[in-house]
Amino acid sequence: MTAQPLLAVLSGGVVGFSLGLIGGGGSILAVPLLLYVVGISDPHVAIGTSALAVALNAFANLAQHARAGTVKWPCASVFAAAGVIGALVGSGIGKAIEGQRLLFVFALVMVAVGVSMLRPRATEGDPGIRINRQIAVRLIAIGFFTGLFAGFFGIGGGFLIVPGIMLGSGMAVLNAVGSSLFSVGAFGVATATSYALSGLVDWQIASLFIAGGIIGGAFGIRAVVRLAARKGAVTRIFAGVLFAVAAYMLYRSGSALGLL
Repeated sequence: MTAQPLLAVLSGGVVGFSLGLIGGGGSILAVPLLLYVVGISDPHVAIGTSALAVALNAFANLAQHARAGTVKWPCASVFAAAGVIGALVGSGIGKAIEGQRLLFVFALVMVAVGVSMLRPRATEGDPGIRINRQIAVRLIAIGFFTGLFAGFFGIGGGFLIVPGIMLGSGMAVLNAVGSSLFSVGAFGVATATSYALSGLVDWQIASLFIAGGIIGGAFGIRAVVRLAARKGAVTRIFAGVLFAVAAYMLYRSGSALGLL
């Protein structure tokens, strides 16, 4: 038990470093790290704790994008508002599902995230996009279902929010990345609040995980400057890590459920 605080800081550092290095995807590692490295025994507590950590890290990164002027606040606000409702619904459903079954499906999602990271991102889009009624309707619909998914699994959902907000608004990818962080933070707060009200957040571990994430993020940002030309290779390596962790989670949860 004496090693748990150090493991929480180091695990948070891994997530923060990956977020700083590749700009997304790292938050999905939070749940398996909390379960299998930090040693949280209850999958629901791991999900609630990770949601809080992901939310605060997202808001920290949002501040940097806001200063750079890349956030499209009207689109981001509409998308996030609809998504928060979806996240509250999704988190309620997730809490009602047996922990090992939830982890088994979570591992399948990790595989899907890894595949999505290997696909090249589109760079087109309108950097001067302005919200209108048609765009608002699309953002509300896509935002709700994205939030539902993020709340169910207790993850930031950035890998869904970026393409979702681009599909709904037509904005450029740079603006989508910056704007998505507002939704990631909002979804995380909604999910963490739902879990916290049920006593499913470990506040001490969360604070240590967040501290590690801040430190790791600083190193990740430094690394991405040096490895800018190799960012594609780094992303492929990270996707490989997701596949490996997902395979381990499928084995552990599948064995517990009697599927393997």
